[in-house]
Amino acid sequence: MCGIAGYLGRFEAEELDNMSLRVAHRGPDGDGVWISDNRQVGLAHRRLSIIDLSSGASQPMIEDDVVLIYNGELYNYRELRQQMIQNGIRFRTRSDTEVILKMYLWKGVAMLHSLNGIFAFAIWDKRSKTLFAARDGVGVKPFYYTQTPRGLLFSSEMKSFLDIPDVDWTIDPAALQSYMTYHWSPGERTMVKSVLKLLPGHAFIARSGRIERMWSFYDLPYASPVKEMNEREAISLVHDSVRDAVRRQMVADVPVGAFLSGGLDSSAVVAFAKEGAQNGQLPCFTIRFDRAGADQEGMTDDLPYAHHVAKHLGVELQEVSVGPDSLHRLTDMIYMMDEPQADVSPINAYLISSVAREQGIKVLLSGMGGDDIFTGYRRHYALEQEKYWRWLPGPARYAMASVAHRMPVRIPLMRQVRKAFSYAHLPQDDRIASYFFWGHPDLVSSMLSKELKEANANDHVAMTLMEALGKLPPSTPLMNKMLYLDGKFFVPDHNLNFFDKVSMACGVECRVPLLDIDLIRDAASLPVRFKQVGHEGKWVFKKAMEAHLPREVIYRPKTGFGMPLRVWMREELKDLQEDLLSPRALRSRGFFEPKAVQELRTANEAGRIDATYTLLSMMSIELWSRIFLDRSIRPSIPTVSRHVRPQSAYQVA
Repeated sequence: MCGIAGYLGRFEAEELDNMSLRVAHRGPDGDGVWISDNRQVGLAHRRLSIIDLSSGASQPMIEDDVVLIYNGELYNYRELRQQMIQNGIRFRTRSDTEVILKMYLWKGVAMLHSLNGIFAFAIWDKRSKTLFAARDGVGVKPFYYTQTPRGLLFSSEMKSFLDIPDVDWTIDPAALQSYMTYHWSPGERTMVKSVLKLLPGHAFIARSGRIERMWSFYDLPYASPVKEMNEREAISLVHDSVRDAVRRQMVADVPVGAFLSGGLDSSAVVAFAKEGAQNGQLPCFTIRFDRAGADQEGMTDDLPYAHHVAKHLGVELQEVSVGPDSLHRLTDMIYMMDEPQADVSPINAYLISSVAREQGIKVLLSGMGGDDIFTGYRRHYALEQEKYWRWLPGPARYAMASVAHRMPVRIPLMRQVRKAFSYAHLPQDDRIASYFFWGHPDLVSSMLSKELKEANANDHVAMTLMEALGKLPPSTPLMNKMLYLDGKFFVPDHNLNFFDKVSMACGVECRVPLLDIDLIRDAASLPVRFKQVGHEGKWVFKKAMEAHLPREVIYRPKTGFGMPLRVWMREELKDLQEDLLSPRALRSRGFFEPKAVQELRTANEAGRIDATYTLLSMMSIELWSRIFLDRSIRPSIPTVSRHVRPQSAYQVA
């Protein structure tokens, strides 16, 4: 797990050095730079050493006129290494980095189909004068790139481009509207029109400073037909597949810990990780909330469940306190994430990662992904319940949506019902996409300035999701369509983006066993009747874990990894809201209509509408703009010295 940055074109060594410095937090254990003899190619690496801690595994790694920089972990590297040894290929290190390099020398770009891991890498091949880059199929590791007049730039994090003068920082209006609607931007777009995300499961070849070819080498397997199996077979498949995924991801030459919320997903990961933990030791971490605000929002208290699981499994559990004072890190979070995601839960992940790193733990296992492959979100339950009303004629569904819009929002249950039926009038695929909305498109549009509305006139906010659904066979079960959107967009563009960025800001690698590609394959093959069973999400996963966890943990009420934001917005965040959403600030920025925003704030405070996340989204966009556009805020983020390795880490070939 590391940070990478590079260029292909007419850039200076100092610019590459600055790009590398912006991601120094990702690799506090070492750094290296390689620049081609004609200065047209530059590759930089920041190392977080986890597998093979020796200097021989340092990067950039070079062999036979091929240079590699790589961020991630290859979970099947031992099997691939042995396969290559049997074919006469020799190794000088025990690292997975060398396995990636030797796989390329052996199979070329076709090697991508053999990899099981989390990765973003770039390989310069002097023989063909090409740059080959790829990102893992689920999108665990980030990869940004931008085309400039001088050539191609890329990095693990968008902030690397801040010091390059000819990067165009013009805003993408469609992406801004997506951040307002979803709280993340689905697909390749970012807030900056010229800066794109390399999509999960995609790769490209670049030559002479420009991308020559881009292709998809992996997609979530929901286009494949489900397999027919009985209940016992499904439970056995899930049990064994989850256990295998966790065991694969325990590989490390450093201490490994885990998040433990007391929910099913993190508890299952900890249960299987404990089996393979070194000396049976697995330090676990959980969040202790300030209960005053949490109780007002009806949030379930996770802490007793976390302690119950820890005692049941015999693992050490440490509490990390989170309260309103944690909100002072909001600006830092926006900078860390590169994107204006309106979510405060990254603060939880950051605080736990920070405490873990202080204790010498470089790897944390997370339960993220269980809801996205087995179901578990409210939208999955809402979709399952559609069978009782989707057959109604259009006028009746319009009436349902109309009634939903008039429901009160102060009561959590009414708020959930309102959201579930707000789009009942839409056609089926449009309705599936709409379940991912946080801000109603009409409300979001009413907040935008006249200029942004005109710029987005021909952009449908759900188009990216709709195009993805259009690629699935018509026979695809509706629940699998939703899970496909979960895995293709919500997971990489929201969850993994913040999880990777905030943990790596502490020099900690977060692994997600429940998003292992072999496990995803097996989960996608399950009949949907074993996933969401009435109100019970993750039914088959819960059954599979009954032999390992207490029933009161498995079948407990679901809660999110969040904070009591609605309460804190009215209190602790009130002054920040006044600053970021003041008429003067809004007029100066030009993204939102000051009068419409003020009316929304008034309605929210009066309880006529729940606009908490819409307001936070606008606040996040303004904070992001001050950091990335104005450069008027310099967030605090863990830093390391400019060169943590000797100057000899520079290589010119």
